[in-house]
Amino acid sequence: MKRASRLLAVAAVLTLLWPVTSARASEPHVLVATLDGVINPITDHYIVTAVDRAVQGHATALIIAMDTPGGLDTSMRDIIKKMLGAPLPVVVFVSPSGARAASAGLYITEASDLAAMAPGTNIGSAHPVSIGGSNPAPGPSPSPGASSAPADIETIKIENDAAAYIRALATLHHRNADWAEKAVRQSINVPSDQAVKLGVVELESRDLDTLLVAIDGRAVQKGGQTYTLQTAHAAIERIDLSGFDHFLEAAADPNLIYLLFLLAVIGIGVWATHPGFVLPGVIGVIAGVLAGLSLFNLPINTAGIILILLAMVLFVVDLKAVTHGVLTTAAVVAMTLGGLMLIDTGFLAEGINVGLLAITVLVIAGIFAFILRKVIAARNQPYAAGEESMLGTIGVARENLSPSGMVFVNGALWQAVSSAGAVAAGKEVKVVGVDGLHLRVEAT
Repeated sequence: MKRASRLLAVAAVLTLLWPVTSARASEPHVLVATLDGVINPITDHYIVTAVDRAVQGHATALIIAMDTPGGLDTSMRDIIKKMLGAPLPVVVFVSPSGARAASAGLYITEASDLAAMAPGTNIGSAHPVSIGGSNPAPGPSPSPGASSAPADIETIKIENDAAAYIRALATLHHRNADWAEKAVRQSINVPSDQAVKLGVVELESRDLDTLLVAIDGRAVQKGGQTYTLQTAHAAIERIDLSGFDHFLEAAADPNLIYLLFLLAVIGIGVWATHPGFVLPGVIGVIAGVLAGLSLFNLPINTAGIILILLAMVLFVVDLKAVTHGVLTTAAVVAMTLGGLMLIDTGFLAEGINVGLLAITVLVIAGIFAFILRKVIAARNQPYAAGEESMLGTIGVARENLSPSGMVFVNGALWQAVSSAGAVAAGKEVKVVGVDGLHLRVEAT
Protein backbone atom coordinates (compact mmCIF):
# COMPACT_ATOMS: atom_id res chain seq x y z
CA MET A 1 0.00 0.00 0.00
CA LYS A 2 2.83 2.38 0.89
CA ARG A 3 4.61 1.58 -2.37
CA ALA A 4 1.47 2.36 -4.38
CA SER A 5 1.10 5.68 -2.54
CA ARG A 6 4.70 6.62 -3.38
CA LEU A 7 4.17 5.83 -7.04
CA LEU A 8 1.02 7.96 -7.10
CA ALA A 9 2.92 10.85 -5.45
CA VAL A 10 5.75 10.66 -8.02
CA ALA A 11 3.22 10.56 -10.84
CA ALA A 12 1.48 13.63 -9.45
CA VAL A 13 4.75 15.57 -9.22
CA LEU A 14 5.69 14.64 -12.80
CA THR A 15 2.24 15.71 -13.97
CA LEU A 16 2.69 19.09 -12.33
CA LEU A 17 6.20 19.55 -13.75
CA TRP A 18 5.36 18.39 -17.28
CA PRO A 19 3.87 21.69 -18.47
CA VAL A 20 6.92 23.58 -17.13
CA THR A 21 9.35 21.19 -18.85
CA SER A 22 7.40 21.33 -22.11
CA ALA A 23 7.27 25.11 -21.98
CA ARG A 24 11.02 25.29 -21.52
CA ALA A 25 11.60 22.88 -24.38
CA SER A 26 9.36 24.91 -26.64
CA GLU A 27 11.00 28.25 -25.78
CA PRO A 28 12.80 29.69 -28.82
CA HIS A 29 16.56 29.56 -28.72
CA VAL A 30 19.41 30.11 -31.16
CA LEU A 31 22.63 28.18 -31.47
CA VAL A 32 25.74 30.31 -31.99
CA ALA A 33 28.89 28.89 -33.60
CA THR A 34 32.13 30.84 -33.97
CA LEU A 35 34.07 30.37 -37.20
CA ASP A 36 37.30 32.20 -36.41
CA GLY A 37 40.39 31.62 -38.53
CA VAL A 38 41.30 29.61 -41.59
CA ILE A 39 38.61 27.38 -43.09
CA ASN A 40 39.92 23.81 -43.09
CA PRO A 41 38.69 20.27 -42.30
CA ILE A 42 38.60 21.13 -38.58
CA THR A 43 36.23 24.08 -39.02
CA ASP A 44 34.33 22.07 -41.63
CA HIS A 45 33.59 19.34 -39.08
CA TYR A 46 32.81 21.98 -36.45
CA ILE A 47 30.16 23.74 -38.56
CA VAL A 48 28.63 20.43 -39.69
CA THR A 49 28.35 19.42 -36.04
CA ALA A 50 26.80 22.81 -35.19
CA VAL A 51 24.15 22.43 -37.91
CA ASP A 52 23.24 18.93 -36.72
CA ARG A 53 23.02 20.09 -33.12
CA ALA A 54 20.85 23.07 -34.05
CA VAL A 55 18.47 20.81 -35.99
CA GLN A 56 18.29 18.18 -33.26
CA GLY A 57 17.75 20.85 -30.60
CA HIS A 58 14.95 22.50 -32.64
CA ALA A 59 16.74 25.86 -32.57
CA THR A 60 14.94 28.73 -34.28
CA ALA A 61 18.19 29.54 -36.12
CA LEU A 62 21.89 28.79 -36.32
CA ILE A 63 24.06 31.91 -36.18
CA ILE A 64 27.65 31.64 -37.42
CA ALA A 65 29.81 34.48 -36.07
CA MET A 66 32.59 34.59 -38.66
CA ASP A 67 36.02 36.16 -39.04
CA THR A 68 38.14 34.42 -41.69
CA PRO A 69 40.81 35.20 -44.28
CA GLY A 70 39.64 32.21 -46.33
CA GLY A 71 40.81 28.63 -46.57
CA LEU A 72 40.40 25.35 -48.38
CA ASP A 73 37.97 25.17 -51.29
CA THR A 74 36.87 21.62 -50.41
CA SER A 75 36.11 22.50 -46.78
CA MET A 76 34.28 25.66 -47.87
CA ARG A 77 32.04 23.69 -50.23
CA ASP A 78 31.28 21.07 -47.57
CA ILE A 79 30.19 23.82 -45.18
CA ILE A 80 28.02 25.46 -47.84
CA LYS A 81 26.32 22.17 -48.76
CA LYS A 82 25.49 21.57 -45.11
CA MET A 83 24.14 25.13 -44.70
CA LEU A 84 21.97 24.96 -47.81
CA GLY A 85 20.54 21.58 -46.86
CA ALA A 86 19.85 22.42 -43.21
CA PRO A 87 16.12 22.47 -42.34
CA LEU A 88 16.44 25.72 -40.37
CA PRO A 89 17.58 29.29 -41.08
CA VAL A 90 21.35 29.80 -41.04
CA VAL A 91 22.52 33.35 -40.32
CA VAL A 92 26.12 34.47 -40.94
CA PHE A 93 27.26 37.40 -38.83
CA VAL A 94 30.65 38.85 -39.81
CA SER A 95 31.84 39.99 -36.40
CA PRO A 96 33.22 41.46 -34.18
CA SER A 97 34.32 44.87 -35.44
CA GLY A 98 37.58 44.47 -37.32
CA ALA A 99 36.63 41.03 -38.63
CA ARG A 100 36.52 40.08 -42.29
CA ALA A 101 34.83 37.62 -44.63
CA ALA A 102 37.50 37.24 -47.30
CA SER A 103 37.91 34.64 -50.01
CA ALA A 104 36.03 31.51 -48.86
CA GLY A 105 34.34 33.65 -46.20
CA LEU A 106 32.49 35.55 -48.95
CA TYR A 107 31.08 32.31 -50.35
CA ILE A 108 29.87 31.14 -46.95
CA THR A 109 28.28 34.53 -46.32
CA GLU A 110 26.44 34.43 -49.65
CA ALA A 111 25.29 30.88 -48.88
CA SER A 112 23.55 31.98 -45.68
CA ASP A 113 19.80 32.60 -45.45
CA LEU A 114 20.47 35.94 -43.76
CA ALA A 115 23.77 37.82 -43.77
CA ALA A 116 24.79 40.57 -41.38
CA MET A 117 28.00 42.48 -40.65
CA ALA A 118 29.22 44.41 -37.66
CA PRO A 119 30.46 47.99 -38.17
CA GLY A 120 34.14 48.09 -39.04
CA THR A 121 34.12 44.75 -40.87
CA ASN A 122 34.73 44.07 -44.56
CA ILE A 123 33.88 41.45 -47.16
CA GLY A 124 35.26 40.41 -50.55
CA SER A 125 38.72 39.68 -52.01
CA ALA A 126 37.67 36.29 -53.35
CA HIS A 127 39.85 36.03 -56.44
CA PRO A 128 40.96 32.39 -56.81
CA VAL A 129 44.61 31.51 -57.19
CA SER A 130 45.69 28.47 -59.13
CA ILE A 131 47.63 25.60 -57.60
CA GLY A 132 51.17 26.80 -57.16
CA GLY A 133 50.15 30.33 -56.26
CA SER A 134 50.23 32.07 -59.64
CA ASN A 135 47.63 34.67 -60.48
CA PRO A 136 46.50 35.24 -64.03
CA ALA A 137 48.17 38.33 -65.37
CA PRO A 138 45.98 41.41 -65.49
CA GLY A 139 45.15 42.97 -68.83
CA PRO A 140 43.14 42.15 -71.93
CA SER A 141 42.33 38.57 -72.85
CA PRO A 142 44.55 36.88 -75.43
CA SER A 143 43.59 37.38 -79.03
CA PRO A 144 41.71 34.51 -80.72
CA GLY A 145 44.83 33.45 -82.60
CA ALA A 146 47.15 33.61 -79.60
CA SER A 147 48.21 30.46 -77.83
CA SER A 148 47.84 30.09 -74.07
CA ALA A 149 49.98 28.02 -71.74
CA PRO A 150 48.24 25.10 -70.00
CA ALA A 151 48.65 26.89 -66.66
CA ASP A 152 46.80 29.94 -68.00
CA ILE A 153 43.97 27.77 -69.30
CA GLU A 154 43.69 26.05 -65.93
CA THR A 155 43.64 29.42 -64.16
CA ILE A 156 40.81 30.65 -66.39
CA LYS A 157 38.83 27.47 -65.67
CA ILE A 158 39.27 27.94 -61.93
CA GLU A 159 38.23 31.59 -62.13
CA ASN A 160 35.14 30.86 -64.25
CA ASP A 161 34.07 28.06 -61.92
CA ALA A 162 34.51 30.29 -58.86
CA ALA A 163 32.59 33.16 -60.48
CA ALA A 164 29.70 30.91 -61.49
CA TYR A 165 29.54 29.42 -57.99
CA ILE A 166 29.41 32.76 -56.16
CA ARG A 167 26.88 34.09 -58.64
CA ALA A 168 24.63 31.08 -58.05
CA LEU A 169 24.79 31.51 -54.28
CA ALA A 170 24.05 35.25 -54.43
CA THR A 171 21.16 34.76 -56.86
CA LEU A 172 19.69 31.99 -54.71
CA HIS A 173 19.38 34.42 -51.80
CA HIS A 174 18.38 37.47 -53.90
CA ARG A 175 21.64 39.34 -53.33
CA ASN A 176 23.83 41.39 -55.64
CA ALA A 177 25.23 38.69 -57.94
CA ASP A 178 27.05 41.21 -60.17
CA TRP A 179 29.08 42.58 -57.27
CA ALA A 180 29.76 39.07 -55.97
CA GLU A 181 31.19 38.07 -59.34
CA LYS A 182 33.39 41.18 -59.38
CA ALA A 183 34.71 40.21 -55.94
CA VAL A 184 35.87 36.97 -57.51
CA ARG A 185 37.20 38.26 -60.82
CA GLN A 186 38.62 41.58 -59.62
CA SER A 187 39.16 40.82 -55.91
CA ILE A 188 37.24 43.92 -54.80
CA ASN A 189 36.34 44.51 -51.18
CA VAL A 190 33.79 46.69 -49.35
CA PRO A 191 33.11 47.68 -45.72
CA SER A 192 29.92 46.74 -43.91
CA ASP A 193 27.88 49.88 -44.63
CA GLN A 194 28.54 49.70 -48.38
CA ALA A 195 27.86 45.97 -48.36
CA VAL A 196 24.34 46.69 -47.10
CA LYS A 197 23.77 49.44 -49.67
CA LEU A 198 25.00 47.21 -52.50
CA GLY A 199 22.79 44.34 -51.41
CA VAL A 200 25.70 42.04 -50.59
CA VAL A 201 24.30 41.43 -47.09
CA GLU A 202 20.93 42.21 -45.54
CA LEU A 203 21.85 44.33 -42.54
CA GLU A 204 24.48 45.89 -40.33
CA SER A 205 24.33 45.12 -36.63
CA ARG A 206 26.45 46.24 -33.70
CA ASP A 207 26.51 42.96 -31.75
CA LEU A 208 24.69 39.67 -31.32
CA ASP A 209 21.92 41.04 -29.08
CA THR A 210 21.17 43.81 -31.57
CA LEU A 211 21.16 41.26 -34.40
CA LEU A 212 18.66 39.01 -32.63
CA VAL A 213 16.25 41.93 -32.25
CA ALA A 214 16.78 43.08 -35.86
CA ILE A 215 16.01 39.72 -37.49
CA ASP A 216 13.10 38.83 -35.22
CA GLY A 217 9.95 38.12 -37.21
CA ARG A 218 11.72 37.78 -40.55
CA ALA A 219 10.49 35.00 -42.81
CA VAL A 220 12.99 32.73 -44.56
CA GLN A 221 12.02 30.62 -47.56
CA LYS A 222 14.02 27.43 -47.65
CA GLY A 223 13.44 23.97 -49.05
CA GLY A 224 9.84 24.74 -49.92
CA GLN A 225 9.08 25.84 -46.37
CA THR A 226 8.74 29.18 -44.64
CA TYR A 227 10.58 29.72 -41.36
CA THR A 228 9.67 32.69 -39.17
CA LEU A 229 12.50 33.74 -36.89
CA GLN A 230 11.68 34.19 -33.21
CA THR A 231 14.90 35.65 -31.92
CA ALA A 232 14.09 38.83 -29.96
CA HIS A 233 13.77 36.98 -26.66
CA ALA A 234 15.44 33.74 -27.67
CA ALA A 235 17.88 32.01 -25.37
CA ILE A 236 21.45 31.83 -26.64
CA GLU A 237 23.26 28.51 -26.73
CA ARG A 238 26.89 28.37 -27.86
CA ILE A 239 28.87 25.52 -29.35
CA ASP A 240 32.67 25.63 -29.18
CA LEU A 241 35.49 23.65 -30.71
CA SER A 242 36.46 20.56 -28.73
CA GLY A 243 39.79 20.44 -26.92
CA PHE A 244 41.24 18.09 -29.52
CA ASP A 245 40.07 20.36 -32.34
CA HIS A 246 41.75 23.30 -30.59
CA PHE A 247 44.96 21.26 -30.49
CA LEU A 248 44.69 20.47 -34.20
CA GLU A 249 44.01 24.14 -34.96
CA ALA A 250 47.12 25.16 -33.06
CA ALA A 251 49.17 22.47 -34.81
CA ALA A 252 47.86 23.52 -38.23
CA ASP A 253 50.29 26.43 -38.39
CA PRO A 254 52.41 26.42 -41.57
CA ASN A 255 55.57 27.37 -39.69
CA LEU A 256 55.08 24.68 -37.04
CA ILE A 257 54.31 22.04 -39.68
CA TYR A 258 57.48 22.98 -41.55
CA LEU A 259 59.60 22.60 -38.40
CA LEU A 260 57.92 19.29 -37.46
CA PHE A 261 58.46 17.99 -40.98
CA LEU A 262 62.16 18.88 -40.88
CA LEU A 263 62.52 17.33 -37.42
CA ALA A 264 60.85 14.15 -38.64
CA VAL A 265 63.11 13.87 -41.68
CA ILE A 266 66.30 14.57 -39.68
CA GLY A 267 65.35 12.33 -36.74
CA ILE A 268 64.34 9.36 -38.85
CA GLY A 269 67.36 9.92 -41.12
CA VAL A 270 69.78 9.82 -38.18
CA TRP A 271 68.11 6.66 -36.84
CA ALA A 272 68.21 4.96 -40.27
CA THR A 273 71.92 5.67 -40.74
CA HIS A 274 72.82 4.97 -37.09
CA PRO A 275 70.42 2.24 -35.85
CA GLY A 276 71.88 2.40 -32.36
CA PHE A 277 70.55 5.96 -31.90
CA VAL A 278 66.99 5.19 -30.81
CA LEU A 279 66.06 8.59 -29.36
CA PRO A 280 66.36 10.56 -32.65
CA GLY A 281 64.19 7.95 -34.33
CA VAL A 282 61.50 8.18 -31.65
CA ILE A 283 61.50 11.98 -31.80
CA GLY A 284 61.38 11.84 -35.59
CA VAL A 285 58.41 9.47 -35.63
CA ILE A 286 56.46 11.58 -33.13
CA ALA A 287 57.21 14.74 -35.12
CA GLY A 288 56.16 12.94 -38.31
CA VAL A 289 52.83 11.87 -36.82
CA LEU A 290 52.09 15.41 -35.62
CA ALA A 291 53.11 16.85 -38.99
CA GLY A 292 50.94 14.28 -40.77
CA LEU A 293 47.89 15.18 -38.68
CA SER A 294 48.43 18.84 -39.45
CA LEU A 295 49.13 18.28 -43.14
CA PHE A 296 45.56 17.06 -43.60
CA ASN A 297 44.30 20.47 -42.47
CA LEU A 298 46.36 22.59 -44.85
CA PRO A 299 46.76 22.70 -48.62
CA ILE A 300 50.12 21.02 -49.12
CA ASN A 301 52.04 21.22 -52.37
CA THR A 302 53.57 17.81 -53.11
CA ALA A 303 56.42 19.44 -55.01
CA GLY A 304 57.49 21.21 -51.80
CA ILE A 305 57.70 17.93 -49.87
CA ILE A 306 59.69 16.29 -52.67
CA LEU A 307 62.16 19.18 -52.84
CA ILE A 308 62.78 19.14 -49.06
CA LEU A 309 63.35 15.37 -49.10
CA LEU A 310 65.65 15.78 -52.10
CA ALA A 311 67.61 18.45 -50.23
CA MET A 312 68.20 16.09 -47.30
CA VAL A 313 69.36 13.33 -49.65
CA LEU A 314 71.77 15.72 -51.40
CA PHE A 315 73.21 16.85 -48.05
CA VAL A 316 73.94 13.24 -47.06
CA VAL A 317 75.26 12.19 -50.49
CA ASP A 318 77.69 15.10 -50.51
CA LEU A 319 79.29 13.68 -47.36
CA LYS A 320 80.00 10.44 -49.24
CA ALA A 321 80.79 11.72 -52.72
CA VAL A 322 83.77 13.83 -53.75
CA THR A 323 81.89 16.90 -55.03
CA HIS A 324 83.53 19.50 -52.75
CA GLY A 325 80.21 21.10 -51.78
CA VAL A 326 78.45 21.16 -55.15
CA LEU A 327 75.63 18.92 -53.91
CA THR A 328 75.36 20.92 -50.68
CA THR A 329 74.78 24.07 -52.72
CA ALA A 330 72.12 22.28 -54.73
CA ALA A 331 70.55 21.05 -51.48
CA VAL A 332 70.33 24.61 -50.12
CA VAL A 333 68.51 25.72 -53.28
CA ALA A 334 66.15 22.71 -53.19
CA MET A 335 65.37 23.20 -49.50
CA THR A 336 64.65 26.90 -49.96
CA LEU A 337 62.33 26.29 -52.89
CA GLY A 338 60.68 23.38 -51.07
CA GLY A 339 59.96 25.54 -48.03
CA LEU A 340 58.48 28.29 -50.18
CA MET A 341 56.30 25.81 -52.07
CA LEU A 342 55.32 23.54 -49.16
CA ILE A 343 52.12 25.42 -48.31
CA ASP A 344 49.89 26.19 -51.28
CA THR A 345 49.27 29.90 -50.77
CA GLY A 346 46.63 29.81 -53.48
CA PHE A 347 44.16 28.94 -50.74
CA LEU A 348 45.67 30.55 -47.64
CA ALA A 349 46.52 34.13 -46.83
CA GLU A 350 50.12 33.27 -46.00
CA GLY A 351 52.58 30.41 -46.10
CA ILE A 352 55.82 29.72 -44.26
CA ASN A 353 57.53 32.74 -42.76
CA VAL A 354 60.47 33.69 -44.99
CA GLY A 355 62.64 34.62 -42.00
CA LEU A 356 62.06 31.23 -40.35
CA LEU A 357 62.77 29.50 -43.66
CA ALA A 358 66.04 31.39 -44.09
CA ILE A 359 67.18 30.59 -40.54
CA THR A 360 66.47 26.86 -40.83
CA VAL A 361 68.11 26.59 -44.22
CA LEU A 362 71.23 28.43 -43.02
CA VAL A 363 71.48 26.38 -39.82
CA ILE A 364 71.11 23.02 -41.55
CA ALA A 365 73.41 24.06 -44.40
CA GLY A 366 75.97 25.32 -41.86
CA ILE A 367 75.93 22.03 -39.94
CA PHE A 368 76.40 19.97 -43.09
CA ALA A 369 79.07 22.37 -44.40
CA PHE A 370 81.00 21.98 -41.13
CA ILE A 371 80.77 18.19 -41.32
CA LEU A 372 81.70 18.27 -45.00
CA ARG A 373 84.79 20.35 -44.27
CA LYS A 374 85.91 17.82 -41.66
CA VAL A 375 85.29 14.96 -44.09
CA ILE A 376 87.31 16.68 -46.83
CA ALA A 377 90.13 17.40 -44.38
CA ALA A 378 90.16 13.76 -43.31
CA ARG A 379 90.32 12.66 -46.95
CA ASN A 380 93.33 14.89 -47.57
CA GLN A 381 95.33 13.54 -44.61
CA PRO A 382 97.91 10.86 -45.39
CA TYR A 383 96.90 7.35 -44.50
CA ALA A 384 98.57 6.15 -41.32
CA ALA A 385 98.90 2.48 -40.38
CA GLY A 386 101.06 0.31 -38.14
CA GLU A 387 103.73 2.16 -36.19
CA GLU A 388 102.91 5.51 -37.82
CA SER A 389 99.38 5.39 -36.45
CA MET A 390 100.76 5.35 -32.89
CA LEU A 391 102.85 8.51 -33.18
CA GLY A 392 101.32 11.43 -31.34
CA THR A 393 98.83 9.23 -29.48
CA ILE A 394 98.06 10.25 -25.91
CA GLY A 395 98.02 7.61 -23.18
CA VAL A 396 98.29 7.27 -19.39
CA ALA A 397 101.16 5.90 -17.33
CA ARG A 398 99.93 2.94 -15.29
CA GLU A 399 103.09 2.86 -13.17
CA ASN A 400 106.06 5.09 -12.51
CA LEU A 401 108.30 5.39 -15.54
CA SER A 402 111.84 5.67 -14.29
CA PRO A 403 112.52 5.42 -17.07
CA SER A 404 110.54 2.27 -18.12
CA GLY A 405 107.14 0.93 -17.15
CA MET A 406 103.62 0.16 -18.41
CA VAL A 407 101.40 2.70 -20.20
CA PHE A 408 97.82 2.44 -21.44
CA VAL A 409 97.49 3.57 -25.05
CA ASN A 410 94.70 2.92 -27.60
CA GLY A 411 92.89 0.52 -25.29
CA ALA A 412 95.91 -1.70 -24.56
CA LEU A 413 98.86 -1.91 -22.18
CA TRP A 414 102.30 -1.28 -23.64
CA GLN A 415 105.85 -1.47 -22.33
CA ALA A 416 107.24 2.05 -22.59
CA VAL A 417 110.40 4.02 -21.92
CA SER A 418 110.35 7.69 -20.99
CA SER A 419 112.72 9.66 -23.16
CA ALA A 420 112.50 12.85 -21.09
CA GLY A 421 112.89 11.99 -17.44
CA ALA A 422 110.75 10.09 -14.97
CA VAL A 423 106.94 10.14 -15.23
CA ALA A 424 104.65 9.47 -12.28
CA ALA A 425 101.85 6.91 -12.49
CA GLY A 426 98.54 8.41 -13.64
CA LYS A 427 100.15 11.16 -15.73
CA GLU A 428 99.38 11.57 -19.42
CA VAL A 429 102.10 10.65 -21.87
CA LYS A 430 102.58 11.17 -25.59
CA VAL A 431 103.97 8.51 -27.92
CA VAL A 432 107.02 9.92 -29.72
CA GLY A 433 108.46 6.70 -31.15
CA VAL A 434 107.97 2.98 -31.60
CA ASP A 435 110.73 0.39 -31.18
CA GLY A 436 109.19 -2.95 -32.03
CA LEU A 437 106.77 -3.71 -29.18
CA HIS A 438 108.14 -0.93 -26.98
CA LEU A 439 106.99 2.68 -27.03
CA ARG A 440 109.06 5.77 -26.47
CA VAL A 441 106.99 8.38 -24.60
CA GLU A 442 107.33 11.70 -22.93
CA ALA A 443 105.17 13.59 -20.44
CA THR A 444 102.55 15.93 -21.96
